[in-house]
Amino acid sequence: MPIAVVLVLVGVFTTGAGLGRASGPFDWVTGTGRPAASAADAPGLAASRPVSLAVPAIRVSAPVAPVGQAPDGSIEVPPLARADETGWYDRGPTPGEPGRAVIVGHVDTKSGPAVFYDLGRLKTGDRIEVTRADGDVAVFAVDSVEHFDKDALPAARVYGDDGPPGLRLITCGGQWVGGRTGYADNVVAFASLVDTRRP
Repeated sequence: MPIAVVLVLVGVFTTGAGLGRASGPFDWVTGTGRPAASAADAPGLAASRPVSLAVPAIRVSAPVAPVGQAPDGSIEVPPLARADETGWYDRGPTPGEPGRAVIVGHVDTKSGPAVFYDLGRLKTGDRIEVTRADGDVAVFAVDSVEHFDKDALPAARVYGDDGPPGLRLITCGGQWVGGRTGYADNVVAFASLVDTRRP
């Protein structure tokens, strides 16, 4: 596992997004739900950074900006002032490449709902479209949407540059506990690549 990924796995997500700590790199969890389509139906793409995200089932159409690693080892997220944007973790695969691309977003702010407010409402088979800088659109289908305690985010299922192209959308959820924790849980949409196209 690349050293950059290992560092993130033992860090904590920025609390402004309500995103929690990933479990360690050896806390393997098996099974990701029934895939919406075979990886053979949509071979992987070359690397190209994502520029926009569309999730029609929850009325999301948002820009995607690269986010890296904060000084404390956590994943950065878009500033709360831009809560309608999403952030792609630029130390991992780009959407459509082999492996699991990660896009994070806020669930809400003091002023109201944010970009991933309805993430937990996604259903198996719902489509996610990621437009990339090279003009390709990577189309994913949701396999499952799951809630995890912030101290038990399953690293092996969320991160990695191996295996078929996948996408993980992550926000916060569950009960509001305040302080540095924010929300108690993470909401993760697991999705698999099912198509690629030009707009």
